[in-house]
Amino acid sequence: MPRSYLGPLGRDRDRLHLVLMLVLTFSTGIADAVGYLGLDRVFTGNMTGNVVILGMALAGGDDLPVVGPLLALGTFMAGAALAGVVLRPVHVGWTARTTGLLAAVGLVLAAITVLLAASDDDLPPAVQLTVTGLLALAMGMQAATARHLSVKDVTTVVVTSTITGLAADSRLAGGSGKHAGRRLGAIALICAGAAAGALLLQAHLAWGVAVSAVLTLAVAALGHTTEEAS
Repeated sequence: MPRSYLGPLGRDRDRLHLVLMLVLTFSTGIADAVGYLGLDRVFTGNMTGNVVILGMALAGGDDLPVVGPLLALGTFMAGAALAGVVLRPVHVGWTARTTGLLAAVGLVLAAITVLLAASDDDLPPAVQLTVTGLLALAMGMQAATARHLSVKDVTTVVVTSTITGLAADSRLAGGSGKHAGRRLGAIALICAGAAAGALLLQAHLAWGVAVSAVLTLAVAALGHTTEEAS
């Protein structure tokens, strides 16, 4: 049934989905702070950043990582592909498969938390790469799940298109300014998440991932209450 005919219940569901995706956007900011500041300048959610780093490294940029960004790109794509396979048979919206995928993301983040908590602050290269791969895998699954849920202008992992839409559709540019609130919210929350992640890193590398795990599991649980038949 088209969303325009869903009535108040459908509109409430859409608002909750928007809030939940914004929470995941904040969580992604934390994960990227952990990756960039704690795992040798690797983005685990924002793949554009990794592509740029790789380009500069391949052109001879000093001390820029190659293995980490390549690993993150590969595992992010693997996570997104896995989520795509799981979600392809079901309609757009929140289903049992959406809940399952986000719960899986939260559990992967919880496992990373345990791994980091059991490690020294100075992570061995093998542990760094393991954490990088798992984090990017989880973010790829999250991004594909958010894409399938189709909350306009909130991808949870990147805000470049959101910033473009905010400026292009603004009243200053002659547009209607529609969705400006959610766009500003997504931009502010990924920034706030990155700031929170940087602060949590001062205590321990595990804390940022732990907060992301709790937030993601909470989103899965709350989203489950709006689950639609598949």
